Amino acid sequence: MAQPKGTVVLAYSGGLDTSCILVWLKEQGYDVVAYLANIGQKEDFEAARKKALALGAKKVYIEDVCREFVEEFIWPAVQANAVYEDRYLLGTALARPCIARGLVEVAQKEGARHVAHGATGKGNDQVRFELTCYALCPSIKVVAPWRLPEFYQRFPGRRELMDYAQKHGIPVPVTPQTPWSMDENLMHISYEAGILENPKNQAPPGLYTKTCDPATSPDTPDVLEIEFEKGVPVKVTNARDGAVRRSALELFVYLNDIAGKHGVGRIDIVENRFVGMKSRGIYETPAGTILYHAHLDIEAFTMDREVRKIKQGLSLKFSELVYNGFWHSPECEFLRHCIARSQQAVAGTVRLSVFKGHVSVLGRASPRSLYNEELVSMNVQGDYEPADATGFININALRLKEYHRLQSKVTAKQDE
Repeated sequence: MAQPKGTVVLAYSGGLDTSCILVWLKEQGYDVVAYLANIGQKEDFEAARKKALALGAKKVYIEDVCREFVEEFIWPAVQANAVYEDRYLLGTALARPCIARGLVEVAQKEGARHVAHGATGKGNDQVRFELTCYALCPSIKVVAPWRLPEFYQRFPGRRELMDYAQKHGIPVPVTPQTPWSMDENLMHISYEAGILENPKNQAPPGLYTKTCDPATSPDTPDVLEIEFEKGVPVKVTNARDGAVRRSALELFVYLNDIAGKHGVGRIDIVENRFVGMKSRGIYETPAGTILYHAHLDIEAFTMDREVRKIKQGLSLKFSELVYNGFWHSPECEFLRHCIARSQQAVAGTVRLSVFKGHVSVLGRASPRSLYNEELVSMNVQGDYEPADATGFININALRLKEYHRLQSKVTAKQDE
């Protein structure tokens, strides 16, 4: 028997990997407390509880963090128009600090000096989990089995993990597993690894689970009106059937349903992991895609041009920090405060159509709009003197004239 090592709180999913890790941690001398966060994934939580207890966990915590996930993590990302490398809406990256926060809280409640997770040694999630844990509890110790030679040398492949599971009475899936890995939360689902590691391979038709095939989606669009206050959605109205959603969680779940039935939110990308390698990921982010387009529109309608330029730079850095796992860093906290301040006047309603994989903005209205219809009209002069544009153009042309005058001299000398 290994020497007793105290209590470890394991981020438990109920799947094969973390079930094997639970038993392995017990072999190493740990008392295991399992922590399972309900963050919107499809899961039989009661079955997962019974499974963890049967495998030897001394206690199981199952915590519903869906509302906190939406209000404290997704909403700041919506305010920021957060997107990594132009396409990825950060569904997994936003969920990890939310889960890790709960993990640390349980460790502190249980007096545990250790936490553990099942993230691999090649991915981003190990960084995201651990940076959050260390930020919130600097004295915590992290056990990461997939980075320990005694673990990954013992389990070099899935076959060895399955053999270990059968030997220790760990329930093994009866049906064949999909030839890729999946990770789901309320905001999105990701698919990677397995046959998807070859970036030439097209996603198989049966892969997607949150969205319908756009080609076979309904032939009638849903027209939605999304109301924002301070850059956060506060109300959704479906113009077709009059359905209304107001609370953050209900609103987000409803948008997931609407976007999902119309095939909105699918992307297939190659991205740059923080650890230094490129990876191929396929994502479905239904509600997040609708809100990204809606917020982008109302922000452009209500925000000063120069403020928006600065804010776009902040959003780019914010997205990078979130992707890399620095949610609880001082710089990310500073950016969240700055972005929130920029959203004070971002209020109003965006009307959009959701149809066959596309989100199309139809119109917008806001009491804080900076749009002046009379000023911009081609039929009304308004408080604007067209003759003033001549001087404006001349001043801006001065630099260009001087640059090209000099270039002409240099070219002439080179031709001599």
